[in-house]
Amino acid sequence: MSESCVEAAGSELTGLLAELNREESSRLSPLACLSRDGLRGQPEKRRDYRQPFAQDCDRILHSRCYTRYIDKTQVFSLVDNDHISHRVLHVQIVSRIARTIGRFLRLNEDLIEAIALGHDIGHPPFGHEGERILDTLCREHGLDGFAHNIQSVQFLDRVERKGQGWNLCLQVLDGILCHDGEVHVTRLAPCRDKNFMTFAREIRQKGRDPLLCLTPMTLEGCVVRMSDTIAYIGRDIEDAIELKLIDRSEIPPVCAEKLGTTNGTIVYTLVTDLISHSRHVRDTASGTDRDYIGFGSEISDLLLELKSFNSERIYHNPAFKPDFVLIRACYRTLFEYYMNKIKDEKKGENAGGDLFPSMTAQYFETHSSAAVVRDYLSGMTDEFFLKQAGMIGCRVPERTC
Repeated sequence: MSESCVEAAGSELTGLLAELNREESSRLSPLACLSRDGLRGQPEKRRDYRQPFAQDCDRILHSRCYTRYIDKTQVFSLVDNDHISHRVLHVQIVSRIARTIGRFLRLNEDLIEAIALGHDIGHPPFGHEGERILDTLCREHGLDGFAHNIQSVQFLDRVERKGQGWNLCLQVLDGILCHDGEVHVTRLAPCRDKNFMTFAREIRQKGRDPLLCLTPMTLEGCVVRMSDTIAYIGRDIEDAIELKLIDRSEIPPVCAEKLGTTNGTIVYTLVTDLISHSRHVRDTASGTDRDYIGFGSEISDLLLELKSFNSERIYHNPAFKPDFVLIRACYRTLFEYYMNKIKDEKKGENAGGDLFPSMTAQYFETHSSAAVVRDYLSGMTDEFFLKQAGMIGCRVPERTC
């Protein structure tokens, strides 16, 4: 197609974009985040007929860090079983659940999808255990604590595209940062009064205090955060049953009766309750909003009980004992190995270039050696991590059936 034909087609599609925006503003809830309100940190010269949050979905899907989801631990590490969830399946389930909720609440599904697809991109090898190990190592080397949601923002905003980042919308980055699905809440009301300055401040605060609970700026971000819990709670039970760690009959009786005993029934019950109890009402007379995403009190209490069951019988089950002693040793040895490698490179002109050969000079100028190592290690898949550890002489754990 000639350049003039491309320009003509682009002009026509840009007209359709305006029509899409008008349709969206009439169809969605008055308290939904409209695509035309997407805020980017840097202006973009290229005209695009896609709405901003749809663009962000595409950028995340085509990122290198999204590709690496495929071999990242969800809960169970070093298990040879193709029916056990990995991180890539989890984020797809979160996306699907959240979009279903968003559709019934008339929220922006593109924004929901972008947040959901990107929310766990910062998870390091071996899931939450890897996160805890890397947190210790980062603090020992003068960095803020490691949190996977901060690292998700780091990858998408400062590492991808040779250090330029994807220039995602603030609403997407905020939803990713604030997605703490492990923190139990009955309902979430959005904290809309945010800009890029407050976003940067929240990243700093979260880095210093990983337990700090942040609130999304949009209803869509609140939906993803709640959907994260809905997505993992029943699925982790199914995985544990598959591995014979628990039996379905062990689910607490009241949870089994009210929530269900299979992932499908648990998800359906939680989604139904969430849609039924969430509110997004704008009172034009008083100028006040009554908007939140949340469960009813009974279901919220049952969900908390089911979380406790999962914690005791699955996450801390002594019958499932991957060799985290070896994994910790591998993490520490690799961190020191890469730190020494960068130190040796500083005698030359390309410090850190062996780890990230395609990175721009600006990335290395704005990141300490420890931050470069953090980014490199946390971006690894489980398999690549073990391969690199083995190459430098570490004893690596073996997979089990």
